[in-house]
Amino acid sequence: MRTSIATVSLSGSLTEKLTAAASAGFDGVEIFENDLLASPLTPEEIRARTADLGLTVDLYQPMRDIEAVPPKEFERNLRRAEHKFRLMNRLGTDTVLVCSSVSPLAVDDDALAAEHLHRLAESAQEHGVRVAYEALAWGRHVSTYEHAWRIVEAAGHPALGTCLDSFHILARGCDPKGIEAIPGEKIFFLQLADAPLMAMDVLQWSRHYRCFPGQGGLDVTGLVRHVINAGYTGPLSLEVFNDVFRQADAGPTAVDARRSLMLLQEAAGIAAPPAPVQPTGFAFAELTTPDAGAVSSLLGALGLARTARHRSKPVELWQRGDARILVTTDPVRHRDGLALAALGLESPDPVGAAARAESLLAPVLPRHRAPQDAPLDAVAAPDGVEIFFCATDRAGLPNWREDFPPLTGAGDGAGDGAADRDSRGAVLRIDHLALTQPWHQFDEAALFHRTVLGLRPQESVDVADPYGLLRSRAVTNDDGRVRIALGIGAGPADDAGRAQHIALATDDVVAAARDFQDAGGRPLPVPPNYYDDLAARFEFAPGEAETYRELGILYDRDEHGTFRHFYTETVGRVFFEVVQRDGGYRGYGAQNAPVRLAAQHALRPGRR
Repeated sequence: MRTSIATVSLSGSLTEKLTAAASAGFDGVEIFENDLLASPLTPEEIRARTADLGLTVDLYQPMRDIEAVPPKEFERNLRRAEHKFRLMNRLGTDTVLVCSSVSPLAVDDDALAAEHLHRLAESAQEHGVRVAYEALAWGRHVSTYEHAWRIVEAAGHPALGTCLDSFHILARGCDPKGIEAIPGEKIFFLQLADAPLMAMDVLQWSRHYRCFPGQGGLDVTGLVRHVINAGYTGPLSLEVFNDVFRQADAGPTAVDARRSLMLLQEAAGIAAPPAPVQPTGFAFAELTTPDAGAVSSLLGALGLARTARHRSKPVELWQRGDARILVTTDPVRHRDGLALAALGLESPDPVGAAARAESLLAPVLPRHRAPQDAPLDAVAAPDGVEIFFCATDRAGLPNWREDFPPLTGAGDGAGDGAADRDSRGAVLRIDHLALTQPWHQFDEAALFHRTVLGLRPQESVDVADPYGLLRSRAVTNDDGRVRIALGIGAGPADDAGRAQHIALATDDVVAAARDFQDAGGRPLPVPPNYYDDLAARFEFAPGEAETYRELGILYDRDEHGTFRHFYTETVGRVFFEVVQRDGGYRGYGAQNAPVRLAAQHALRPGRR
């Protein structure tokens, strides 16, 4: 189906919004009246601009407070509408949105509303325009799509139909199944928006917290199915009011918007992009740094060993068990200090995973590789981290490890990991990654990992930070072997120092913590008050709590099992966590996050 987006959904000038929509692959736009009024371009110039970009103007919006008002007020409304119809002819669009009235002058009289809309449609028809009547969720007398349709049906004019808006329908808890009773040809337009489930005034909810389909908690897909079953053949159009989107770069926002519609069409059975290829594990995490000294010491203390070096690039492989960390000192790639630049995901079908990404507007990144290098494909996540699709040590498929000849004398205890798995406290694998996103890309990141990578989003969690509130949302594969926790700070000021972390799994965190400290590692200091509270909340075996206090180990428990973990100090923008999950524990120690954040803040330069 054709796709469209309302200009109010994007930031910038009207010209910038049109360019972003076209670049993202939309077929058309809804032009919001405020965007037109603020533009220096004439309607004719806007029409030419959209045509040059390959866009159509699918809707002009909105007209408000038209119907069921006193006679003199309605005559003024008609005169205003006549002007708008002529403007629409100049603009090159034939459908106008009319919202149900919120005017204090409006009366509760469906017959009068139908009469006024009939007269409005007569005038519109003379100008080749159609009127799409929409029920606002906070309309004074008309607030449901069923009510709006009854009035349209009673008005009985061919140039009058209804506009359905997923937010207005679902936010009120209306059953969208009734949409199927509306003739498809009388559904003139469909506007789509999702939203997080919130207990607040519906007007404020609508004006500030809408998001793209798949980013919230509303069943937008189910609603679209009902609309398609009714026979609707118009565009799927996004109308999203969101404070963050209004401040973010229009280009990436438009791409995110289009990707959301592609996911929606797939879920609704309207389109069939390449099937998702869910990753099965972590192949590696890649760190970039201008100086490998500090991170080498840290990795060594964690029990990893430098086992191989890339045959042609300044990249070293550190490994223990199935935990593999690449460290690159390429001056072109490293950021300021140590940073997580890439991760490799094990994929049952790397080619299919890359095809899926390409189809969902995540193009494969160009790479410089020597002729003998493994042909790995990578895409960029919204935060810039490169994601490689890997098939490590699988016969018949390109193997990135063949690019890393073993170092002479490298110990075999960190090779394939067979010996390490038998030693207590050994690192076994990467348990999860935590990636803090730029403040305006949190929802985009969650949608990217869901659509492009096939991961399943979990519920969002708010975490108290000493200087604000952090929000986190994990995405996982079905068996939990791939876990990525996406986080966001309180605002743009958090972007420069946002931390990333790599969590390594062990079967004995106490032994791992002792080994780390014996090797010269410095765990993150945990305040004594934490352990006093821990002893009050849980019962431990004799000496157990004292051991945790001695080694800086934190503890959590859920209905499935227990979680023991400790953190390293931060180097550059990266810190490590060593975790032990027992009994099927599914979380990430969120209860302990405020303590960790406070301890990290205390260690920042100038705060000691």
